[in-house]
Amino acid sequence: MLNPQKFNLSEIKDGKPWASAVADQIIASNKNDDFYTVAAGISPSGVVHFGNFRDVITAHMVREAFKEKEHKARLIFSWDNFDRFRKVPVGVPESFSEHIGKPLTKIPDPFGKVSSYAEHFQKPFMDAMEKLGIEIEYRNQTELYESGAYDDMIKHALLERTKIANILLSFMTDKAKGEKNIDPIEYANNFYPISIYSRFSGKDSTKIVNYDGDMGITYFCAETGKEETVDLRVDHIAKLNWKVDWPMRWQYEKVNFEPAGHDHASPGGSYDVSSQISKEIFNNTPPVFVEYKFVGIRGLGAKMSGSKGNAVSPLDLLDIYEPSLLKWLYARKDPNQSFELAFDSEIYRQYDEYDATHPETKTIPFRQLVGFGQIVQWQEDKLFQVISELGLDFNKESISQRLPLAKNWLVKYNPDELIILNKEVNTEYLNSLNEEQKALVKKLHAELTTKPDASISDLEFLAYQIPKDPNLSEAELKIAQRAFFKDIYNLLISKDTGPRLGTFLWAADRASVLKLLDI
Repeated sequence: MLNPQKFNLSEIKDGKPWASAVADQIIASNKNDDFYTVAAGISPSGVVHFGNFRDVITAHMVREAFKEKEHKARLIFSWDNFDRFRKVPVGVPESFSEHIGKPLTKIPDPFGKVSSYAEHFQKPFMDAMEKLGIEIEYRNQTELYESGAYDDMIKHALLERTKIANILLSFMTDKAKGEKNIDPIEYANNFYPISIYSRFSGKDSTKIVNYDGDMGITYFCAETGKEETVDLRVDHIAKLNWKVDWPMRWQYEKVNFEPAGHDHASPGGSYDVSSQISKEIFNNTPPVFVEYKFVGIRGLGAKMSGSKGNAVSPLDLLDIYEPSLLKWLYARKDPNQSFELAFDSEIYRQYDEYDATHPETKTIPFRQLVGFGQIVQWQEDKLFQVISELGLDFNKESISQRLPLAKNWLVKYNPDELIILNKEVNTEYLNSLNEEQKALVKKLHAELTTKPDASISDLEFLAYQIPKDPNLSEAELKIAQRAFFKDIYNLLISKDTGPRLGTFLWAADRASVLKLLDI
């Protein structure tokens, strides 16, 4: 079943940025509207990870496109925290299995710091959005359900339950019906578009046994074996099923645009079913929909997931990415294009490409900052001195902003690349040196001993001067200098190469350097 609201970006872009093209299509179809709503949302059942951020950034870009066209627009984000707790994710005590079936907001915080399980996972995401400067109106679905905001629409869905059941059946294949032993007539007769959270157990292990045609429901609680009749306008314990809840909120919030991932976008999937319910049950045109593809992670191994304890959150990304760069990485790709974020050295290229779009700012390259930063032990004042003495001209604000990010990238995620002074003399390497090589090391040790206050440029000159020999050609001298540097690096850090030697000798602890070169 084709859905005209489901946009194929390649067909509508016509040379425009994708978000601008989407906004134009929506404006053309809603010429009398003076205000537009774009939406996103997630169930905070575990870590709200970086993949969910694509939901927000995709909606955010369309909202910004409306604003660029001088139309008022808002971005709403629904916390689907009235959803049931389905399973215990990694990182949460297994004892929390006792809460399966309860709303996420009715479960305590596993770590006892905030008001609920839901808030524990909501807060870091909200903090990240604030750091990214993305303006969002949040919707707490528990509060909305319990306030009675949805009462009239719940009643309407109950009255139309047979029609909803037939829509759901129309999207099921005969094979699927057979595998689930679904008899269409029995299914439609017994279908209710809501689940009930038992007032006895707090869980949704319930069965509706009677409906009075208004808002009176009699339900059976399987956990306690009890039965009771409630007025859903008084006891707000009903939650609409997902494929009914979604279109209900489209109407309630007057949503014009909402993206989603492949699981919702597939033919006959959640969006198609919900769109049909939106039109036939709620008499509402469904919002324009764009599918976004998967975002990958390099340098951390396995694919991340919100149900796993190793999920990467937007706050984790902001450990290593500038907010403006992170938004740029998502924004430069169409939603239907996959891409990767990097915790490995690929991040150097991403920073370089971003900096190339702002050449006027003279931003310090991330790669260079990783090298310089660890040499000066992440001391900003020493770093400024190094850059000044080397005659480099970088924006100081970029240095201050990126220095902690470079440190996080290296220390937290790439510790194998750390440059650390040896604790003891590298005797194994020392024993491999001939007398001529040892003589050059001793010469450097003597010079460092007598020049405790040498500048970076002085030490840089010294490092190149010591291996000089008037009998060597220029090519031979370069080979000799490289060999000398290799010897010093191995004695200091047990590696063949390292940072600029003069700078390193200036910044490193002089007493430790002298001890390691005292041969």
